[in-house]
Amino acid sequence: MKRLHPHHIAENINWDFIIIGGGATGLGTALDATSRGFKTLLVEQSDFAKGTSSRSTKLVHGGVRYLAQGDIGLVKHALKERGLLQQNAKHLVNKEEFLIPCYDWFSVIKYLTGLTLYDWLAGKYSFGKSKFFSKKETLTMMPGIKEKGLKGSIRYYDGKFDDARLAVNIAQTAIENGASLLNYTKVTGLLKSGDKVTGIETEDTITGITTKYNGKIVINATGVFVDDILQMNNPNSKKMVRPSQGVHVVLDKSFLNSQSALMIPKTSDGRVLFAVPWHEHLLVGTTDTPLNEHSLEPRALKEEVDFIMSTAASYFNRKPMEKDILSVFSGLRPLAAPTNGDGNSTKEISRDHKLIVSAKGLITITGGKWTTYRRMAEETVDLAITHAGLESKACVTQNLSIHGSSTTTGDHHLAIYGSDRSKIESLIAQDPSLGNKLNPAFPYTEAEVLWSARNEMAETVEDILSRRLRILFINAQAAKDMAPRVASLLAKELSADKNWEINQIETFNKLADGYIYHSTPKITESALAN
Repeated sequence: MKRLHPHHIAENINWDFIIIGGGATGLGTALDATSRGFKTLLVEQSDFAKGTSSRSTKLVHGGVRYLAQGDIGLVKHALKERGLLQQNAKHLVNKEEFLIPCYDWFSVIKYLTGLTLYDWLAGKYSFGKSKFFSKKETLTMMPGIKEKGLKGSIRYYDGKFDDARLAVNIAQTAIENGASLLNYTKVTGLLKSGDKVTGIETEDTITGITTKYNGKIVINATGVFVDDILQMNNPNSKKMVRPSQGVHVVLDKSFLNSQSALMIPKTSDGRVLFAVPWHEHLLVGTTDTPLNEHSLEPRALKEEVDFIMSTAASYFNRKPMEKDILSVFSGLRPLAAPTNGDGNSTKEISRDHKLIVSAKGLITITGGKWTTYRRMAEETVDLAITHAGLESKACVTQNLSIHGSSTTTGDHHLAIYGSDRSKIESLIAQDPSLGNKLNPAFPYTEAEVLWSARNEMAETVEDILSRRLRILFINAQAAKDMAPRVASLLAKELSADKNWEINQIETFNKLADGYIYHSTPKITESALAN
């Protein structure tokens, strides 16, 4: 399915649900609402999952550290959702083995006890039992781990996935269930009747076309941008969220030389750090830095990258250097703003989601995490039904398959497309030149560019190289190298001229430069929370 334009939508529809935001929460809400039979419209100012939802640590998990904080209920719900997500998106959610290296015997006892409880809380949704491994066994499983002082490791299981690809597949599922989704459609104002919100005003950021949409309930699911929408309703509204930045560094997979992921349960500042094999690379993160500003393209601070690199160096046999960084990316978490005190520590700010009626006809949902997106959506639609007086209809997403869900995965790079894989292979069979690689060092083909433009609503070189193929997130220089060929293929597919093609390359290269690490601060100090 190609991108919808405003003229594709019939005028004078009174939507049941209008959802602002095309990240995990907004897409999940659209799927929940439309699968219950409600007339559903979603608008996203950029590409789906452009913001926080494409910048996660790629984990589908119950939250081991929430367990350490004693939040048993949150962990139990998340573990159930982890199981449902694997069931419903078999092509994207894989069981991942995690190792916690232990350098003293107290740690062995502490983590084995905690993770045994973690397994028990999962119940029938368990991914497997935790177990202690000796030093020798640990070094066999993860040759890149620091050997000195190692007593052994605790193995446990969680899930791993591709966040942006899941977002696209949820969008496709919502459309297949009757929803209308508009990307590159920015909300410029709210429609009101008295004190009731009755719809939205939008601008198509590609064509400039402005459109108004009327609805019975508007859902604000814009992540770190929720306050922008709330201030359209009430310019004096207090801030609901405060952004916290999470940075990830990508290295060559040889640094751990393992199919297992590394979990560091307590870093020097008391946080958790992961090193996760992902798309044949190693993803290391994350940080937690309070900021005052939000943007679609946040940039890492030198201190954040230094923290990740130094922490990794203390656990890796081979110390990673700045020159080893293939890509560095940042995501902003929408944490609930503190209501008293200075609230400087993001540890003190709620990590779970918040769902509130912001005004008559306007509901705001924020926080949470990818793993629990379905449950958050269910709660949002339930509240909306009650608030807007809509017909009560039961949620059906617990057992609703996501587009592409297929058990025939395997190691082939096209396996991530699930049931769509055969259709991409058919494109190559019809035109063998489409089997040409975009870069000889990577498996991605020209056919995938056409597939994404024709069936996954990709509109730009960035959409392809950042969120459909993920190259920008794993090797920024390689992404720049691929940009001209991708621009050429897209221009032909979208009937765009040479100027569009040149502009796309220039725009993407400028963006990609922000993912290539330079050891200087990349955001102003004024952006940091005081």
